[in-house]
Amino acid sequence: MKIKNYLIAFLFLFPVFAKAQFETVRDSVVQLYGMVLTADSLVGIPSVSIVVKGQNRGTITNNQGVFSIVVLKGDMIEFTHVSYQSKTVQIPKNIEGSQYSMVQLMIADTIYLPATIIKARPSAAQFSRDFANTKIEDDDYETARKNTSIAARRSLMKSMPNDGREASNTQLRSIATKAYYAGQTPPQNIFNPAAWGEFIQAWKRGDFKKKK
Repeated sequence: MKIKNYLIAFLFLFPVFAKAQFETVRDSVVQLYGMVLTADSLVGIPSVSIVVKGQNRGTITNNQGVFSIVVLKGDMIEFTHVSYQSKTVQIPKNIEGSQYSMVQLMIADTIYLPATIIKARPSAAQFSRDFANTKIEDDDYETARKNTSIAARRSLMKSMPNDGREASNTQLRSIATKAYYAGQTPPQNIFNPAAWGEFIQAWKRGDFKKKK
């Protein structure tokens, strides 16, 4: 009997609690908008990352440094840019209304690289020898050429499984072949010159060698 009374009370009070919680969440939502400017010249900074800390959402400023994002009262907002010092700002919890504007200033971040000393070769002969023996890393074109070579493609064909489309086509071809030769003896490839040609080419390539 007590459980029944508790259940009835819960059914009556649940809409009240849900409405109160919804009102609380709705009141805490704030539309944050503003500009990000340089601290020395007050010029808009484009492509500044604006991220709500602890959440996977954010935005970036446009070409004039203007931004807009929906946040909650009390959220920590982080401003980051590769050329400026990062800045973290907390949204006040006592904001009246559902909008909040701000102007964020960022200070340029100066990065000092370690000193590099360039020395000449002792002689022209040593320079020519070192220049001729220097190994240069492959560029994107050379890497693409190597990846699309015949040997690389054959190696990938052996290691990569068929996708869904290829597997379906193979199965359909097998079913069609069985249906085509239903009620009769299928031809033997031992008398097919084209099959013998493919066999000889595969033998020359070493397809039948044991793989370690």
